[in-house]
Order: sequence, then structure tokens, then C-alpha cells
Amino acid sequence: MNQRLISEIGRTQRLDIINSLKRTKGMSVNELVEKMGMSYMGIKQHCITLHRDGYLDTWRRPQRMGRPEMVYRLTRRTHDLFQAESHQFTLDLLKAAEEIYGPNAPEKLLYNACKKKTAALKAKAKGDTVADRAKWLAHMRDGEGYMAEFVNNNKDGGPHILECHSPILNVLERYPIVGRFEQDMFEAVLGTRVRREVIRNSGLYECAFRFAA
Repeated sequence: MNQRLISEIGRTQRLDIINSLKRTKGMSVNELVEKMGMSYMGIKQHCITLHRDGYLDTWRRPQRMGRPEMVYRLTRRTHDLFQAESHQFTLDLLKAAEEIYGPNAPEKLLYNACKKKTAALKAKAKGDTVADRAKWLAHMRDGEGYMAEFVNNNKDGGPHILECHSPILNVLERYPIVGRFEQDMFEAVLGTRVRREVIRNSGLYECAFRFAA
């Protein structure tokens, strides 16, 4: 299932809620109301339905004063609603390569694929500064479905590219070395050292590539 199918069956408001939550660590009903301009009861009912269907879960966010606030966040199930570049068949192929050519075969194949992608990105990269190249790379990754953006403020830990989705999450989970290959790719394209930081919680996936501008 993907977002186009959800939209076609008339769940655009629920899709908007899922898209809004995708780029956050969770939002309250009031925050969703403010962002989407819908009524409180309308948002609440959609969240209840999405929670019932397994797309959302809840947690209590501590407040400076008063009782914790109930916040909705995505579950792992929502990953399948967003763009994917790899499916079970990809894992099956890598497993077959391991069985035929040995335990190092999947890593070699993944390394080769990442190496070619890195070379292609370096050849097309634009920007005279690290920050300019980071903006370009974030735009490219966003177009590939990584929901990427360039962030440059001290409040969020300095310059970095933040990605809120991975179209190859199933491969990353099975072969964590791909994370290192991604880091190497970012370093090659940006021309500077990069630190890769991943946050996983329920359905949350955030990957920040931090660097010195």
C-alpha cells in the first residue's frame, strides 16, 4: 500500500495527519489542529481511527508544569505507506547471493551499489561550499523519498541533513553496514567529515548527518 492508494480511497485527512507526524517525534491533538486547521473533534476522531487500525500509538510527553500531555506518534506499520526502493525481494536476492557466493557476498554487492551511487552524486554535485552542497544533497535525497531537509541552526545541533524516512529501511535493518556506506557517501559528496546519528522509537525514524560547515 502507498500514499496514492490511500488518497484514492478517500482518506486524505488521515493521510495529512500521517504526513504531519512523519516529520516529528509526535504531536498532540492541539498541535495537529493548529497545523492542519481542522476542528479538535475532527482531528481527534481521525487519530482514534488511525490508532485503532494500528497506524498510531500514544505516549505521555512530560510538561514543565502539570500533567503529562498525550501525544500521537506513528507506528512501524506506517513505513509501508511511504516510498520504498527495496522490498522482500531485495532481501531474498541478497540472501540468495550469500547462499551461492558466501557470507560476504551481500556486503560486497551493497558496497558496490553504494560506491556507484556515490560516484554518480559526486559527478552531479553543485555548490562551492559545504553548506551549498548539503542543500543540494538534501534536495536530491528528498526527491528519492528520504524526506530530507537541510538544517542549519545551533538549536538543533548545528548544520546537518535530517532524513525522516528511509526507502531502504528493511535493508538497513538486515544489513547495518549500509549505514556506514551512507555516511561514507555523504562525506564524499560534501567533502568533509560526517557523523551519522539515528533515532528509532516506535514508528519514528530520524537520521541526521552532521558536519562542520
